Amino acid sequence: MPINHLLKAGGVIILPLLICLVMVTVMVIERSRFWLGVSRQQERFAKQVMELYRHQSDLTLVKVKQHLDLPLARIFLAALELESPTAEEFRLALESELQAELPILKRFSNIFDLIVGLSPLLGLIGTVIGLITSFGGLNIGDIGGTKTATVSAGISEALITTAAGLLVATVALIFATTFRSLYQRQLALIQEYGGQLELIYRRHYEGSGGRAVPVRVKPSME
Repeated sequence: MPINHLLKAGGVIILPLLICLVMVTVMVIERSRFWLGVSRQQERFAKQVMELYRHQSDLTLVKVKQHLDLPLARIFLAALELESPTAEEFRLALESELQAELPILKRFSNIFDLIVGLSPLLGLIGTVIGLITSFGGLNIGDIGGTKTATVSAGISEALITTAAGLLVATVALIFATTFRSLYQRQLALIQEYGGQLELIYRRHYEGSGGRAVPVRVKPSME
């Protein structure tokens, strides 16, 4: 069936379902690009920062500022830019910036959940409307008569909207689950390496007799 005939046969409910499908497509493209970049770079970046912070702490801040497109880099930067923080201040800076990054990591998750729940309901509404149309055009004494087309159109609308609602919900659910899995994985990675950074700082802090240990960048020779 051509797409224009399919949309016409689906009735009025097919329009909000089509809008939901377009929204899902746009969100999937945006989130796929985001997670592809983060997943490829973030763990490697974290290991490099840990190595630098252990052995060449002066270069750590420079490395972090080169990767501010990564959530983990922005979290590290919030702590490393503090002026001579205590160990507790260092930890609080990491935790506060993590909370600020969570909405970026979870972007569109609520909309995905809304579409997953809403699409089948819209399909059900279309089903009810289609059945009402069918029964309204049904005339037992006119079987095979002129009103048969109305009954067929109502049944077609009911089936099409049901299928469309389930299709949109299924697609949204698949990608929502995938992105949620990526979010949980990256959150665990952030917490792991954030804890390592804090531990290294605490060792320096305690080793200096409780004095704050600033991370300084060597001045450039420009």
